[in-house]
Amino acid sequence: QVQLVESGGGLVQPGGSLRLSCVASGFTLDRYTIGWFRQAPGKEREGVSCITDKRGTNYADSVKGRFTISRDNAKNTVYLQMSRLKPEDTAVYFCATDCEYPIGRGQGTQVTVSS
Repeated sequence: QVQLVESGGGLVQPGGSLRLSCVASGFTLDRYTIGWFRQAPGKEREGVSCITDKRGTNYADSVKGRFTISRDNAKNTVYLQMSRLKPEDTAVYFCATDCEYPIGRGQGTQVTVSS
């Protein structure tokens, strides 16, 4: 079965860190661009970060300097390292095989930033 599976979310205090993982199952993602998105209740979906097959990266202004995307093709995994988290980062985070649209998205993982 071809799918992306996210993990690593949880509850963290403001200023804390989390690392999210996006693991590909049923296919190898080394030739794919992978994007991370997030959606909070009542808000529009937001593209957070993206990494190409050539390891080019981009970030939303809201996370630039705090989040880092990377990939480990040997582990068929893309990571999103999140630091200096803020309450407004609270959302369901999911990955997809595109930078603009949630194509082939996974179920997502909940990130809650709260004291």
